[in-house]
Amino acid sequence: METPPTATILPFPPPQKTRRFSVFVMVFLLVVGLVAGGLIGYAVTYSDFNGKLNSIQAQLQGYSQNSTYVSYPNATYLLGSNVSLSNLYQQVQSSVVVIQDIVPAGYDIFGNLVYTLQQGSGFIASVDNQLVIVTNDHVVEDSTNVTVSFADGDSYSAKVLGSDALSDLAVLSISPMPSGLTPLTLVSSSTLQVGDPVVAVGSPYGLLGTLTTGVISALERTITESSESGSSGPTISDIIQTSTAINPGNSGGPLLNYEGDVVGITTAAVSSSTGLGFAIPSDTIIRELSSLVTTGSYNQHPSIDATLTDMNYPIAQAMGTSVTYGSLIESVSTQNGLKGGSTQASILGSTVTIGGDIIIAVNGVRINNTDDLLSYLEENTLPGQTANFTVIRNGQTQTVSVSIGNLSS
Repeated sequence: METPPTATILPFPPPQKTRRFSVFVMVFLLVVGLVAGGLIGYAVTYSDFNGKLNSIQAQLQGYSQNSTYVSYPNATYLLGSNVSLSNLYQQVQSSVVVIQDIVPAGYDIFGNLVYTLQQGSGFIASVDNQLVIVTNDHVVEDSTNVTVSFADGDSYSAKVLGSDALSDLAVLSISPMPSGLTPLTLVSSSTLQVGDPVVAVGSPYGLLGTLTTGVISALERTITESSESGSSGPTISDIIQTSTAINPGNSGGPLLNYEGDVVGITTAAVSSSTGLGFAIPSDTIIRELSSLVTTGSYNQHPSIDATLTDMNYPIAQAMGTSVTYGSLIESVSTQNGLKGGSTQASILGSTVTIGGDIIIAVNGVRINNTDDLLSYLEENTLPGQTANFTVIRNGQTQTVSVSIGNLSS
């Protein structure tokens, strides 16, 4: 039997060269694509970045015509329009003075009256074309032998023309007034806003002509000044709070804006605090200066003759009201139309007389707390006038016509 022939089936030759060529082409095309994509992306990004950079540079060139920069190692900060603190200082330094006076400090063991040296600052102002020196009342209170020293070293004897303890203001004069003095310009403080930059120039610890900077930290504060002995002075409303450094001897110096205009007069600092100072606003100075010069006093401070406390949530709970803002009247004179409280309650460790009117607005202006109330009255009312108070009385909102009294020192 014949054996059928067998056949051997050979495979196709392995396409090694073809595979290598294909892989090379694919890798080449991938690399070319990546490079091309990168170049296109770079071109687009560079064009966009370059356009933005040119725009920023154009803006900075526009700013540079109206602004001054302060450079630090890692940053540049825009201060504002044409601000040079050194130029500002040169502009005002000759108008800021050191005030020294002697005040009684008690008796020695032999019964003799002992005096101590007191000092502060002041600045030249013009009142009805008369040059005077403005300072704080507490700088010259009970003083004798008042001396004023200028930046050039010249010193003169001065006298107190007028003072007001309720605003901590005083006005001095030198006779004759030295020639060539330039008064500082007083501008309204009503436009001040929290965050506005300010400069204080004075003589802390007798260091004549010291400049410090800061910002307006708050407005419409109410403070009670105290002396170095710890005794309390008058309560003063409508006060500027500033972060500008204020130390003993700064009192009475000007608080300036970046134009070199007076927006306040530095008056107090909180001991052991950092960056917590206060100033009398320029609107108060402007309002009183003429009277202080011509009559020696100012007696037009408004009052509602009331004991007040800030409303808060615990007091509202105790009174059964949902009103948590405003100024609560604990007691008040019966002549002005307002109503005081009748029930004492212990709230957060303090005794509060509740049940009285809660003042929430005056003449349509919202009152958030007692500072708001006292500042509004000081800025907008005078003794003898009437004002419309919006109050919460017995759970109901009412409008009461209130007679404004006169706050005596």
